[in-house]
Amino acid sequence: MPGASLFSALEPLLEQVSKPIQYVGGDLNSTVKEWDVGGETTVRWALMYPDAYEVGLPNQGSMILYEVLNERPDTLAERTYAVWPDLEALLREHGLPQFTVDGHRSVRDFDLFGISFSTELGYTNMLTALDLAGIPLHAADRDDTHPLVIAGGHAAFNPEPIADFIDAAVVGDGEEAVLMVTDIVAEWKREGMPGGRLELLLRLARTGGVYVPAFYDVTYLPDGRIQRVAPTAAYPGVPWRVAKHTVMNLDAWPYPKTPLVPLAETVHERMSVEIFRGCTRGCRFCQAGMITRPVRERSITGIGEMVAQGLGATGFEEVGLLSLSSADHSEIADIAKGLADRYEDAKVGLSLPSTRVDAFNIELAGELTRGGRRSGLTFAPEGGSERIRRVINKRVSEQDLIDTVAAAYGAGWRQVKLYFMCGLPTETDEDVLQIADLAKRVIDTGRQVSGRRDIRCTVSIGGFVPKAHTPFQWCGQLSAEQTDARLEVLRQAIRADRRYGSAIGFRYHDGQPGTIEGLLSRGDRRVGRIIEEVWRSGGRFDGWSEHFSYERWMAAAEKALAGEPVDVAWYTTREREESEVLPWDHIDSGLDKEWLWQDWLDALDESEVEDCRWTPCFDCGVCPQMGTQIEIGPTGRTLVPLHIESPTRA
Repeated sequence: MPGASLFSALEPLLEQVSKPIQYVGGDLNSTVKEWDVGGETTVRWALMYPDAYEVGLPNQGSMILYEVLNERPDTLAERTYAVWPDLEALLREHGLPQFTVDGHRSVRDFDLFGISFSTELGYTNMLTALDLAGIPLHAADRDDTHPLVIAGGHAAFNPEPIADFIDAAVVGDGEEAVLMVTDIVAEWKREGMPGGRLELLLRLARTGGVYVPAFYDVTYLPDGRIQRVAPTAAYPGVPWRVAKHTVMNLDAWPYPKTPLVPLAETVHERMSVEIFRGCTRGCRFCQAGMITRPVRERSITGIGEMVAQGLGATGFEEVGLLSLSSADHSEIADIAKGLADRYEDAKVGLSLPSTRVDAFNIELAGELTRGGRRSGLTFAPEGGSERIRRVINKRVSEQDLIDTVAAAYGAGWRQVKLYFMCGLPTETDEDVLQIADLAKRVIDTGRQVSGRRDIRCTVSIGGFVPKAHTPFQWCGQLSAEQTDARLEVLRQAIRADRRYGSAIGFRYHDGQPGTIEGLLSRGDRRVGRIIEEVWRSGGRFDGWSEHFSYERWMAAAEKALAGEPVDVAWYTTREREESEVLPWDHIDSGLDKEWLWQDWLDALDESEVEDCRWTPCFDCGVCPQMGTQIEIGPTGRTLVPLHIESPTRA
C-alpha cells in the first residue's frame, strides 16, 4: 500500500547497525502527516540531504524547505538521508527500500524526490538512494510510477555531471521555487495527470525556472569541447537559458520557525538564524558569494523574533548567526549587543562562522561570548602573501591580520585558527611559504601583547577547486601531486623553527579529493559515466576521507572515458579560453559572462575590486538581469529586551 510505514520490518535490522538512532525518527519539531492529507491532489515530497543524518539534519536549507512545504495543507514533506553501508547491505538483503525517517515510508511512493547538493562529492550517495528506492538510475528509464528526481543546492549550478540521473534541477533560493513546483504538480493532478510524466516535466521547464536535462541536446567538437547546448526541437517553449530563483525580503520568510532538534548527536548542536543572504565582497574563488547575489539583509527585529521563537521551540543554548560573512551585516554590532543583553541571564551563547579579518573587533567578539564560553577565533586570510590576496580579491593586508590578532590576544584569547588555500591561480611556492612566516608572526605578536607563552595558532589548509559561475571558472587547477608537494614544503617550513614547536598546529587535506571535486564541479554530461562507474565499483560517502578512494575514481574515469578525447586532466588542470562553451552556460546565475572574464583578467593583473554594497555598481549583471536589488540597513530599529527564562533542553 503506497505510503505505508515500513518501521515494523525495519526495526529488527536496527540492532545490527551502528548508530541505529539516526534511523528511528521522532526528532523534536519533525512532522508526520496523513498520506492523503490533501485528498487526491496531495503533493508529496521526499527531501534528501545526501549524507549521513549527523551531517544532513542540521543543514539549514533542507530544514527550511521541509517546514515551508509542510505548512501547506495539501502537501507533505518527509526527510531521508544517506544510509551507512552496514544498513545498505541489510536493506538489500531483506528487500527493503530507501525510506524516510519521519513516516518510514518508501521514497519511491512520493511524487517528488528532492536532493540538495552543497558539495559534488555526494553524487554517489544519490545513486545509492535511487537504487535502494527502486527508482531507475537514469531518468530516461523512468515511467509514470516513479517520482520526479529534482536536484538543488549550490552544486546544481552545474547540473551536467548528473544530468542523466535527475529529471530536473532548480537553482537559487528554494523557498518560492518548491512552492511553484508544488503548485504545478497539484494543478496537473487536479486535471487528471494529462500527458503523464512528460507533460509535467514540460510544464516545469516552460516556467523558465526549472532545468530539465532531457529537453536539451549537447553536441561536441572533435577535440572534446562543447559545441553547443540547445533546447531539443521536439519540445517548443523550452527556454535557451534557465534562471535562478531569488527570494527578496527575507523578513517575509522567517524559516525555520521551529528548527529540528536531533535525537542523535550531529555536527552542529545549535540553533541557527540566517542574518543575511548573498555576498558582494567579490572573492574570486567563492562560488557561494557569486551565485547568491545580491545581498539581502534580514532586519534586526526580524532576527530577534526568529531567535526568540527558535529558542522557545528547541531549548538550544547556542545561536549561530549565519551568512557568508556575518560580521558584514550593517547592524551586526546592535544585533550582537541586543541578543547578548536579552539572553545573558539564560546563558545562551552566540556564534559567528569564520570572521573576516577586517570585519572583526573586540567589542563584537565580547558580545558574542558574553553568554557562553570563550573559544578560539577563526579567520580566513585565504592566501599567504599580499600578492596572492590581490589575485583572489581578498582585500586584507598582513598588517590587518596582525592588528586583529594582537587585539584578540591582548583581550584574553589564547588561540586563533587561520584558514588558507593552496593551489590558487598564479600561486608559487613562495606565496605558500609566506603562510609559515605569517603564522610565526602571529605567535610572536600574541606572546608580546599577552606576556604569555601559551599562545597557539592553527593553520588549516584546503586545496583550491575552481567552480562554475566564478571568475576562476576558466583557470587550470593544480594537480594532486603538485598540491601535495607544495604542502610538504610548507609543513617543513612550519616545523623547522623550534621556537614555535607546538604553538603552531598544521592541518591540511591532500590534493586527491580536490582533484575529484574539480572533475565534478566543472564536468559535463560525460562525467556522469564516471560517477556511475565509481558507484558500481563500491563508491559511497566520498566526502568522508575514510571512504574516499582516489584510485577508484581514476580507474573509473579511465574506463568511462575510453575512446573520448578527454581525461581527468582535461577537466581539471586545463585552462579554458574565453570563447569556449562551458557546460553550465545555459544556467543563468545572473552574472554576465563578459564581466566574469574581465574579473579573471583583473585577477591575472592583480587588480582588486571593491564591495558594491558600499560603492557604485560594477555591472556584474545580477540586479538588472534578475530584477533584484541590494537590500541592506541600517533600519534604525532596536531589539526590545524580553523577560527570558532559562531554556530547557527538550
